[in-house]
Amino acid sequence: MKERTALSEVVKMLEQGFDILNEKYFENALSKSVITVQSTPGSDGHFTQGKVWNLPEEQKAYEINVSAESLGNEIEHTVDTLIHEMVHQYCAENDIKDTSRGGTYHNKKFKAEVEKRGLIVTFDKKYGFGFTKPSEEVVEFVKSNEVFQKIALSRTATTKKKGEKKSSTRKYECPCCEQSVRATKEVKVICGECGVNMVCC
Repeated sequence: MKERTALSEVVKMLEQGFDILNEKYFENALSKSVITVQSTPGSDGHFTQGKVWNLPEEQKAYEINVSAESLGNEIEHTVDTLIHEMVHQYCAENDIKDTSRGGTYHNKKFKAEVEKRGLIVTFDKKYGFGFTKPSEEVVEFVKSNEVFQKIALSRTATTKKKGEKKSSTRKYECPCCEQSVRATKEVKVICGECGVNMVCC
């Protein structure tokens, strides 16, 4: 009988991953955030600008969410998401204004901070420097770390509305560059430009 992987175990691994990345790329400067896994179609993750979690002894914490759907990507891309959101936290804790337009446009200050942490940035007119991917150095670091290799759970995207007729075609879209393709059956498609799994939408 195949052993079941619980979501709580994945969150625990992500919490350990946060600590490892905090030491590796932030000199342990970040306060502990609450790590969540929620369904956020169209986005690999998010960071709350305010400390939304109430902890014991009147302490408060930020939230970093990793999209449930993005867990289906290669582990280095999940780590890329985690580092990306940790940079937002670093900027929040150091009064660095890294975004505008309601948090959607990532500016040059954000670009500078993620590049310090081994991520490769591409520019988009709508989102600025918001699309990141791991460098070879990050990929090798992830491959050499046992904690990251244990994160093995993913969720299939489900966007069909109640009462909606089932289409004979499916649209798959890259969460990074938004390129899309269509297929007549369920397939696993990887964006040739960004190297990440396309999401069925």
